[in-house]
Amino acid sequence: MPRSPGQIDESKTEAILDAALVLFQEMGARASMEAIARRAGVSRQTLYNRFPSKVEIGRALAARRSDAVSAPLREGGGPEAVLTAVASTLLEKLCAPEGGGSMRGVALMSPEAPELTRAIYEAGPAEGLRRLSAWLAAQDRAGALSIPDPDAAAEMFSGMVLGHGHLRSLLGLPHPPFDRSARAAEAARRFLRAFAP
Repeated sequence: MPRSPGQIDESKTEAILDAALVLFQEMGARASMEAIARRAGVSRQTLYNRFPSKVEIGRALAARRSDAVSAPLREGGGPEAVLTAVASTLLEKLCAPEGGGSMRGVALMSPEAPELTRAIYEAGPAEGLRRLSAWLAAQDRAGALSIPDPDAAAEMFSGMVLGHGHLRSLLGLPHPPFDRSARAAEAARRFLRAFAP
């Protein structure tokens, strides 16, 4: 019998997601549901009650990351402060030790599990872009910015912040030393200059 939301032990859900993240990084789509349950320290029944498939686990992992990156968009503030916070979070995720492993894990999965990689992309990066685009469109309507194509602008901002960082992470190469806070602030300032009303 399914449990009501108040009865679900969220620490088990987090343990499952953490275990899946590590196993997806190490094994790609070959990571089995049984291995995820074992690493998380939960029964297979507990795992399947929360996530019926690896696609659902991938979607939840990507949504968790997207929520963290887009949190500044929900917290309010002026455009420069919000975009600087978004850029800082993107750089933090990119440069985190598990950042490159996550991308390599997804890349490993793409040929053998295209439905899983599509779910990860849609719930993660694509959802983050949609949220940023919606925020930019709201700034345009409010007259704070002049953005005729918020979707394109959202991609431009992400690209400006990350540069070749994605490629280095995917290839397992070290990032050159840089001041993340300064880069985040500069990306926000330059973007705002380009789309000033």
